[in-house]
Amino acid sequence: MSELNYLSAAEVLKRFRDRSLSPVEYLDALEERVDETEPLINAVAETLFDEARAAAKAAEAVYTSRPSEARSLEGLPVAAKAEHPIKGKLFTDGSLAFADRIADVTHPIIDRIVDAGGIIHLRTTTPEFSCAPFTHSNLWGVTHNPWNLAFSPGGSSGGSGASLAAGTAPLATGSDIGGSIRIPASFNGVVGYKPPYGRVPAMAPYNLDTYCHDGPLARTVADCALLQNVIVGPHPLDVVSLRPKVTIPSSFEGLAGMRIAYCVNLGDWFVDPEVEANTRGVAEALRAGGAVVEEVALDLRREDVARAAEIHFSAIFGSIVGLVDDEFAELLTPYARKFAAMGRRYSAPGLFLEGLELEAGVYNVVGPLLERYDALICPTSGIPSLIAGDDYVDLSRSLDDLGVEIDPIHDTIMTIAFNILSRCPVLAVPSGWASNDVPTGVQIVGRTYDDATVFRIGAALEEIRPWGYQHGRYPRFLDANGVAASAAS
Repeated sequence: MSELNYLSAAEVLKRFRDRSLSPVEYLDALEERVDETEPLINAVAETLFDEARAAAKAAEAVYTSRPSEARSLEGLPVAAKAEHPIKGKLFTDGSLAFADRIADVTHPIIDRIVDAGGIIHLRTTTPEFSCAPFTHSNLWGVTHNPWNLAFSPGGSSGGSGASLAAGTAPLATGSDIGGSIRIPASFNGVVGYKPPYGRVPAMAPYNLDTYCHDGPLARTVADCALLQNVIVGPHPLDVVSLRPKVTIPSSFEGLAGMRIAYCVNLGDWFVDPEVEANTRGVAEALRAGGAVVEEVALDLRREDVARAAEIHFSAIFGSIVGLVDDEFAELLTPYARKFAAMGRRYSAPGLFLEGLELEAGVYNVVGPLLERYDALICPTSGIPSLIAGDDYVDLSRSLDDLGVEIDPIHDTIMTIAFNILSRCPVLAVPSGWASNDVPTGVQIVGRTYDDATVFRIGAALEEIRPWGYQHGRYPRFLDANGVAASAAS
């Protein structure tokens, strides 16, 4: 591992500008790291290093002879979630059913990254159809968590999160329909942002789905803001994309005067004691930083949230997966087929209205709270991670060390409530580590369309309580015996 692999994107760009580092040299370091880590984590669906090197050489010429023309991401590699199509490249949705499909359009956020001088050097793995909070598929195999290979990096942007943690990319794209940016942020110890609905342009028809959000992942809050400011803004092909363009400030005041609520379980979600302790540690850090931080009780019921989400998914996402299942059932993963079955189950007349009423009930709980507080802090997931390669089709299982039986997804993952509350911005940041060496994380939930506040809180927390990358703590690639693999060296 080179020290270059864990530089922040901001530092890399600074070195490009002062010419102490060339874009080609940096790309070479990332490629070497891919060669080291991919046999262990399998986070890359496609490498684009030949094209990337040509772009890096062109960026090097800009910094050498025309530095005033350097764009905001000039020469900086960015890993793209494979769900984001690139014209002329494979567009498989992680499914054998579409193993040979070629994209005929490029996603707006990819266009914006390239227009800003960014270089797409990797495309990262997802679960099939991006419909799971873990990452493995029949097409790409199992993606592992760099901190502990026995566990998943989360999903559906799991390959992006794992690539950041492994040091193969400084920035990455993600998408989030039920937590798919925030879950990998938590499990990999990185930062992820679910922008409020409409802030970042999306592609039809999912741009019309209020649960859907495209957004950035990075290793620092500032880097996450850097990529968010590139991809944000109205787009001529997305009717819901918001005007005017709203960007994240480059600096923030401290926490003095802020009022922040925190809730460990949102109501009745299961939370592992280690996750709870790390969440309380975040609250204490924010209090030490000058904010008024108060623990609150919320009356969100996970059964209501889950039913609202299932009704919503059945109408759009689940029905689309169901059409694929009708034709290609023998090629699909068990979890994708289960998702398709959910779409068929929730199809009775009147359910759509019931779903809307349940969704309104979620905001009836959280909305008044956010009138009294600037933001809400809660865990991203009640457990540190999910097991790599498990389909979680049989969801009920025992956690022997705690003596309880839970559904490891619906009883623990706390993200989907904030897809229901889609206009609330949510920044996911690290909160610490569990005893299995896997990171834990919290969500910073803001008032509707108040992007800047969640970044202000995240930036202050990062300064008060820097996470591992700032202190030289990197993934150890633990194997099944708890022994560090060679990629960590």
